[in-house]
Amino acid sequence: MTDPFTPQYGEGDATLQAIGGMEGLTQLVNAFYRIMKDTPAYRPLFDMHPQPIDTSIDKLILFLHGWMGGERMYAKKYGHIALPRAHAHLKVDDKERLMWLNCMSDALKECGHPESLREYLVSAFSVPAGRIQQVSQATHGKG
Repeated sequence: MTDPFTPQYGEGDATLQAIGGMEGLTQLVNAFYRIMKDTPAYRPLFDMHPQPIDTSIDKLILFLHGWMGGERMYAKKYGHIALPRAHAHLKVDDKERLMWLNCMSDALKECGHPESLREYLVSAFSVPAGRIQQVSQATHGKG
C-alpha cells in the first residue's frame, strides 16, 4: 500500500525530487553520457551526437527538468521542442531505442536510484523513444 501523502512519480515534481533535484539530474545525465561514451555497446549512440557533447548534456538536463515536473528551462534557453521532430535526422530503429533506454537504466542504477524509480522512468521514457523511432522510420525507412 502506498502512503497517500507521498507524491507518486509523475505527479507534480515528485519525479524530479526523487532524482535529487537539479543536482541529482545533472549527476544522472553526466553519468548517462559517460556510460554511453565508455561502453562499446552504447558508443554508437554517443557518436550520433554533435561534438563537443556539452550542449547535448545541457539540453537533456534542461529538458528532463521540465519533463520531470520542474521549471521548463529548456524552452527558455533553446525554444520549444518536439522530440520526434528534433530527432528525425537520426536513424533510430529498435536497436538504438533499446540502447538509449538500457543506457539510461544503467545510469540510474549507477547513481543509486531505487528499482521503482528506474522502472518508472524507463517505462515513461519508452513513450517518447517509441515516437522518435516511428518518425525516424517514416523519414528514413525501417532498418
